[in-house]
Amino acid sequence: MNATRNFRRPRVLIVGCGDVGMRCVPLLRPRAHVFALTSHAERCAELRAAGVTPLVGDLDARRSLKRLARLAPTVLHLAPPQKSGEDDRRTRALLATLGTAGRMSACAARPSVAPIAPIARLRRARASGLDAETAGIVPDGVRRTAASRAPVRIVYASTTGVYGDCGGAWIDETRAARPANARAKRRVSAERQLRAATARGSVAASIARIPGIYARNRLPLSRLEKGTPALIDADDVYTNHIHADDLAAILVRLATHGRPGRALHASDDSSLKMGEYFDAVADAFGLARAPRITRAQAEQHIDPMLLSFMRESRRLVNRRLKKELRMRLRYPSVDDFLRETAGKGG
Repeated sequence: MNATRNFRRPRVLIVGCGDVGMRCVPLLRPRAHVFALTSHAERCAELRAAGVTPLVGDLDARRSLKRLARLAPTVLHLAPPQKSGEDDRRTRALLATLGTAGRMSACAARPSVAPIAPIARLRRARASGLDAETAGIVPDGVRRTAASRAPVRIVYASTTGVYGDCGGAWIDETRAARPANARAKRRVSAERQLRAATARGSVAASIARIPGIYARNRLPLSRLEKGTPALIDADDVYTNHIHADDLAAILVRLATHGRPGRALHASDDSSLKMGEYFDAVADAFGLARAPRITRAQAEQHIDPMLLSFMRESRRLVNRRLKKELRMRLRYPSVDDFLRETAGKGG
């Protein structure tokens, strides 16, 4: 690819390019120049090998983020909040950075990756209205002004934990957020910051509320092998799921078709209690099913972090995913994935 063509390709920045972010990359690369923020310099080689331009920076150190300013008109914000407090300081730092001007430098990019265009070239492009990198990426519902005023398009990976316990009820995205722990409260903080910034017109943010993510490398096999117990059916909770590949496809589609300021359930059609999920995985891989215990016994013997997920029960309506985003999932249910995996010999 020559430098001119690379410059003209839309730019997408992935913040928090872990397993799901890396699954987004092959979906983005055919039509975009992909950048990724990493706080681990040793990951630069891995990212380059995937065709990504790495940028070293830390959301907990705002000064290290200056190179992100005005870098890309589309941002996939997949980074979790910091581990303490109820305010998501990382999202606050990212929003502050994206709203300021600054220069960018990538960490020793490969020779085939084009450098950022000179300021003069950008000014000439903007003089015609929308520049080449912004045209076609500004989402529907956002006023198209000069490119310098176009809001940054953000897709935020939130969690369905913002709802707290719903007693197993079917809920849609209009359900009020009632987070039960500090981890979920930080996610609500991030959502509110992004909605406020969208209302101001500085960004156009769409929110994906994500349940339990699974994939071949993200199954509870170790837990099953250790014999970690699950709750008896009478005490068990409903959980929700999405395959990591389907989630990546949802996030990428939200970048162009998501509605600003709107939340959406990134969930499949499964309706499983937690123990049923473990049993299905155990059966598919020829493992012993998890022993069952009462909730009172679980309070005494199960790790507090795991126990926190056993206190919340809900079932997600994914109508917006299908009607608004028009997504067709590769794996509409966990069973669909497990049948395919079993057919391939695990």
